[in-house]
Amino acid sequence: MALDQASTLVTDMAVGTVTAKGDRDMASEIDYAVEEQVRSFLLNETPEIGFLGEESGGSGIGGALTWALDPVDGTANLVNGLPLCAVSLGLVENDRSVLGVIDLPFLGQRYRAAEGLGAYCGEARIAPSRAQTLSEAIVAIGDYAVGERARERNRRRLALTALLAERVLRVRMLGSAAVDLVWVASGKLDASIALSNHPWDMAAGVAIAREAGAVVMDVDGATHDLRSTATIATSPGLRGSVLESLRGI
Repeated sequence: MALDQASTLVTDMAVGTVTAKGDRDMASEIDYAVEEQVRSFLLNETPEIGFLGEESGGSGIGGALTWALDPVDGTANLVNGLPLCAVSLGLVENDRSVLGVIDLPFLGQRYRAAEGLGAYCGEARIAPSRAQTLSEAIVAIGDYAVGERARERNRRRLALTALLAERVLRVRMLGSAAVDLVWVASGKLDASIALSNHPWDMAAGVAIAREAGAVVMDVDGATHDLRSTATIATSPGLRGSVLESLRGI
């Protein structure tokens, strides 16, 4: 399977040369190797399905079925020896995530879901937490922005951090959207808030979180798709309080 090969590359291959992708963004040799491996596998096995990868682009997201791959979600973590990173492969149809597989190579965990078939970690079915109040919730937030307009974009992110710090049990920034989403799906986190929505980052995790029973929405509460401006996943009991908090930033 594509992700078996990818996971082995992540754990066994040297990071190698790290290539800058603008201000404080990067890709390692592992990123490129995983993307090439998975792209080749999928082209051979599913030539009728489009492909979009973070590092090399592709056919884009449109009406037809498209694979969306982040070869290493959490490259900065990987390069610095932190084990919180993931290989994230999602299938998108008409801007909606319908299937996801996320492998956490250094933690030995694989999450998967397909629309209508439930969400799993290994063979165990997963479900979100039963948290009902922000004061009992552990909430993950996405990385602060880098690159163009980073200072302007981070005003909102910093305001969100300050607001959550006053209301929730704990705030976490784990450095991988894929990790955030599957841990909401499995109840390790009670919510995750990312003020961004790149297809390769979100497609797989959104499918898994939604199928597990989490609420996945845009910043205004609309049902999430790949045209959303943000990616918010919560346990069902926190939907209203998370949305109310977002109105304050």
